[in-house]
Amino acid sequence: MLPEQEEVTSTGKRFGPDWLSDKISAGELVIIDGPMGTELEARDVPMNARAWSATALLSHPDAVRAAHADNIDAGAEVITTNTFATGQQLLDSAGLGDQMERLNTRAVEIARRARDESGNPDIAIAGSMSPWVVAGSSPSRQQLADEFRKQAELLASAGVDLIALEMCSHPDYSRLIADAAVATGLPVWLGLSCRQDKETGGIVGFEEPHADFRQLILELADCGASVITIMHSSVDDTTMGLSLLQEIWNGPVGAYPESGYFVMPNWQFVDIIEPAELVRRAQAWVDDGVQILGGCCGLGVQHIRALKTAFG
Repeated sequence: MLPEQEEVTSTGKRFGPDWLSDKISAGELVIIDGPMGTELEARDVPMNARAWSATALLSHPDAVRAAHADNIDAGAEVITTNTFATGQQLLDSAGLGDQMERLNTRAVEIARRARDESGNPDIAIAGSMSPWVVAGSSPSRQQLADEFRKQAELLASAGVDLIALEMCSHPDYSRLIADAAVATGLPVWLGLSCRQDKETGGIVGFEEPHADFRQLILELADCGASVITIMHSSVDDTTMGLSLLQEIWNGPVGAYPESGYFVMPNWQFVDIIEPAELVRRAQAWVDDGVQILGGCCGLGVQHIRALKTAFG
C-alpha cells in the first residue's frame, strides 16, 4: 500500500446478481468470457471501419449469439454484451447515430437469449461500455456525460446484471463514464488498460502515453466500482498493472489480457498466447489474489475453456 494513500476497498458493494456476489464475497474464482469483437472477426464477421463490431448486431446477430453460447459452453459465468462500440460517438461517426437505442437493446436481447438457451440461469450479463472518443473530435464534457448516461440507462433498462467499463485509460473520460454507470444503481466493474512505456520502462495508461498508471488508479479507484480489472493489456503489462492496482485497491480484482495487436478496424492475430501458457501466467495472478479471469482481444473460446479447466 502507498504510504501516502489510504487503501481503497469495495466493502458493502454488490458485485452482480446474488449468486455472483456471494461467490466473489467468499473469495471464490470466477471465469468470464473472451472478447466479442475479435471473436466475431475470427468467425469471418466483417468489422466496420468506424464502428468496429457494432454493425454485427445488424448484419450477423446469429454469430453474436453463437459467440455468447460458445463462451458459456466453455465455462464462462459472465458474458459481455457486444456494446463496446455502440456508444454515441462511434455510431455517429459511422452514420448510425440514430440506431443507438436499437443496437444497445438488441445486444442485450441476444445475450439474454444465449443465456436462456443454455438452460443455466446463473450466467451474469455484463453490459460493456467504453470511453472511446473518435480521434480528432472534441466533444464537451457535458455532451459526453449525457451520451454515457444514455447508454448506461439503455443497458440497465434492457436487463444487464452489471456494467463493465472497458479500456479506461483517459482520466477525464473514464470518470465521466464511471459516474454514468454508477448512477444506474447496478454493480460496476471498472476495466483499466495499461502498457509499459518503452522509453521510461514505467507503466502508463494504454491510450494515454503520458498518464501515469498509478495516478490513474488513484483517480478512479473511488468512483463507485465494486470490482477493478486489468484488461486489454498484454500479458506482461497485465502483471505489472495488477501489481500497482493491488497496492491501492483492496477490493476484488480481475484480469483479462489481450494478445496480438489492432490496426483499425481489424485485429492482427499475431503471436497469440497459447491457452496453456495463459493458464501458467494466470496461476501467478490467482496466487496473488486475482479472483476474476477471462480474455480480451485476440484470445478465444479455447482460452476460456482452458482457464475453466484449470481453475473452475
